[in-house]
Amino acid sequence: MPPLNIYQNNNTQSPVGVPVGTPDSPSNVPPPQVVLLPKKKFPKILLVVGIIFLLAVLGFAAFKLLGKSTDKSSGNITWWGLWEDSSIVAPLISSYESSHPGIKITYIIQSPQDYRVRLSNALTKGEGPDIFTFHNTWTPMFKSDLDALPSSVMTAADYSKNFYPVITSDFSYGNSIVGIPIGYDALTLYINQDIFDKAGKTPPTTWDGLRSLAKELTIKDDKGSITQSGIALGRTENVDHWQEILALLMLQNGVDLGNPVGKNAEDALTFFTIFSSVDGVWDATLPTSTQAFAAGKLAMFIAPSWRAFEIQQKNPNLKYKTVPIPQLPKDSPNEVDITYATYWAQGVWSKSPNKSTAWDLLNYLVSAESLQKLYKNESAVRNFGEPYPRTDMAALLKDHPIIGSIITQAPGARSWYLASRTFDGSTGINTQISNYFADAVNAVVTGKKSATEALATVAQGVAQILVQYGISVK
Repeated sequence: MPPLNIYQNNNTQSPVGVPVGTPDSPSNVPPPQVVLLPKKKFPKILLVVGIIFLLAVLGFAAFKLLGKSTDKSSGNITWWGLWEDSSIVAPLISSYESSHPGIKITYIIQSPQDYRVRLSNALTKGEGPDIFTFHNTWTPMFKSDLDALPSSVMTAADYSKNFYPVITSDFSYGNSIVGIPIGYDALTLYINQDIFDKAGKTPPTTWDGLRSLAKELTIKDDKGSITQSGIALGRTENVDHWQEILALLMLQNGVDLGNPVGKNAEDALTFFTIFSSVDGVWDATLPTSTQAFAAGKLAMFIAPSWRAFEIQQKNPNLKYKTVPIPQLPKDSPNEVDITYATYWAQGVWSKSPNKSTAWDLLNYLVSAESLQKLYKNESAVRNFGEPYPRTDMAALLKDHPIIGSIITQAPGARSWYLASRTFDGSTGINTQISNYFADAVNAVVTGKKSATEALATVAQGVAQILVQYGISVK
């Protein structure tokens, strides 16, 4: 509040007395008269100042007495999680509460089924959690519900320094940052070590090398049925994460996924389908790619790191590792590798009465010390924890047999709205866009449409979806 300026009134009249004449003679002196001087008026400005001062004192006293009842902030934080069991985050929550008396944090793990729809409904009804988990592609769908990261918690410059570029890109909305990830994940290439050792092969580094190797490592019986596949690519019904893989091929080939037309887009789509339609290394009769790899019947498999938990559960004795995602030939050795990021983050509800505390909690959770504790807790119940999202922690995991390849390629990771298993519902941005690209893949595989025709339909549909969510289309 600007300082109050009080100006004196210079027109205030001084008191005036009545002059008494000098008598001419004692006998003529009139009787003494009482002369009443006018009373001094109390300056009005002082009266106004006094009233203002009194009101200020009363207001301050009322605030001190009633402040707690009018402040909606309760110090109680509700956090909707999605993947981590309460036992994993409980030690960190307890530690935060101990150092912040009066703060109570309630962690509620949610079912992934229709999660996005349930979250949207809760926020719309004004019953949303203070903190909620959301996918890195969901920023456009929750732009009005996500609070901006206060610079007092973390500046934009520090955010860009702390996290990988794709993270800064994913959670930048306008001039604000609207999410903080406590983990990171992306596509990587799984290798069946026994199959490679038996064939005397080394992992591919280029897509052409991957294709040649996939054909060599595919085995068929006398009826032409695939008994061992070199790679799971080319279809949508049984290739887990086909969305991310196709998006990756297009991004590496310089395609604008918001308008996927032209030769580069057609080449990427054709290359993806060729493993089924031409090379015959994968077909619709096979189980899902994750199941096939876990069964030891698949030489190479592209997926995020978390699929390793499913593989380990199905076949604890399987010998495998991951290697960096293959790349197109580079024009310069200084070009960074491009992989595809798909991960989850934490956001603060824009209407939460506890936004300040919520952001402080997230800042605490994303510290290097807290992330290491979280990773340790996760590793106690499964093979490993989530890859660190922080750039300054890369050295801690770069040699890990599964997530080391993900960390190595994180600096050049990209992302887009073509993503699988986000549970965003039938009207969600991921599901709607996936449906268009699925139609294109299926049309090309079956020969019903050329890549040019199929992608023309995709481009029209994608443009409508992006406009629906307020995303500008070039």
